[in-house]
Amino acid sequence: MINVYIFVLAVLVCQTVSDSDHGDATINYNSETFDAALEDSKLFVMFYAPWCGHCKRLSPTWNELAKLYNPLIDQTLLIGQVDCTVETALCAKNEITGYPTLKFFHNKYSEVVRYKSARDLQSLQSFIEEQLSNAPEQSDPKNVPTGGLFDLTDDSFPKHIETGSHFIKFYAPWCGHCKRLAPTWEDLAMQYLDQEDVSVAKVDCTVHRATCDSYGVRSYPTLLFFRNGEKVDEYQKGRSLEELQNYMDIQLAVKNVNADRTDEKIPENVPNQQAEENLAAVFELEADTFTAGISEGLAFVEFFAPWCGHCKRLAPTWEDLSREMSRYPVVTIAKVDCTINTNVCKDNGVRGYPTLILFKNGQKVAEYTGSRDLGDLVEFMLEHIQRHDEL
Repeated sequence: MINVYIFVLAVLVCQTVSDSDHGDATINYNSETFDAALEDSKLFVMFYAPWCGHCKRLSPTWNELAKLYNPLIDQTLLIGQVDCTVETALCAKNEITGYPTLKFFHNKYSEVVRYKSARDLQSLQSFIEEQLSNAPEQSDPKNVPTGGLFDLTDDSFPKHIETGSHFIKFYAPWCGHCKRLAPTWEDLAMQYLDQEDVSVAKVDCTVHRATCDSYGVRSYPTLLFFRNGEKVDEYQKGRSLEELQNYMDIQLAVKNVNADRTDEKIPENVPNQQAEENLAAVFELEADTFTAGISEGLAFVEFFAPWCGHCKRLAPTWEDLSREMSRYPVVTIAKVDCTINTNVCKDNGVRGYPTLILFKNGQKVAEYTGSRDLGDLVEFMLEHIQRHDEL
């Protein structure tokens, strides 16, 4: 017992950093100490930014919470925090998009519960006690993922799809097409095994008829995509692993870019040099740079006029699109001011503003006329990236 107590004190001394805004009882984690702590304890963690007003208001309560749990000898639970302006990789790994984000880690990264309720001390304590007394369990053996693939039943299905994104195969054991798809479906499940709130699953319609009937399943296999409890699409294209994964990535990208922020959207100009350097810029092309700017890969170009109201409203979304696409080396997000570069706009048939044109290796391939919502723009680009990669 004495050794345990000494270990606990050592952990607290090594990991706790006094902070005038965020208290002295809360453990401050970095990537290394965070993973080490998960080996031995459950964690309740606030991911924050020092400039965030909501974080500052929560910090005294969070510190009081830490005083209640961190000194306990058994160390069943540790209350911690991560400064996302410093630990950018750790926050990206945990998909932090707004501050503060509160997450309870049961078993490393495999069981994570996001806290979304009131932030007073009593509510936080009640949540903790609920998590400690009702640790995530899967009492239904049919809802245990085998190799990443969930086998759902009439009982487990509603709860399983309640939150997150889920790609589900409705099948019959005697179906030849289902048998041929089975190994590919298992491989697909393995691709998303470690992603929070994402699953690949199956339902045997010869056993669980109520669920299959409720979604109008009349043939096998039927592949449906669910988001936060709602059916959003039926997949009807090729069944290779690459095709299925590309489809799922598109669905997840739509979900991610439209996800609700917590309290304060991460501003474009975070007072952090590293964050500023990571922001992807929209390329502003002119008459002498236009041809070179669209010559390689995919270039999505906004032709605009500074006085145009629709252009002004699109501007922040266009910048967000550039950031979303920065992970794809083949993509350039650009813009052309038609009040200055009149010949470029005329040559490309621009008659109104904004006009959005996609170029591939210097050639016009499509004029985008859909919704200017970020999610729709991302989906449009991902579809063309997929076509580009297939060539």
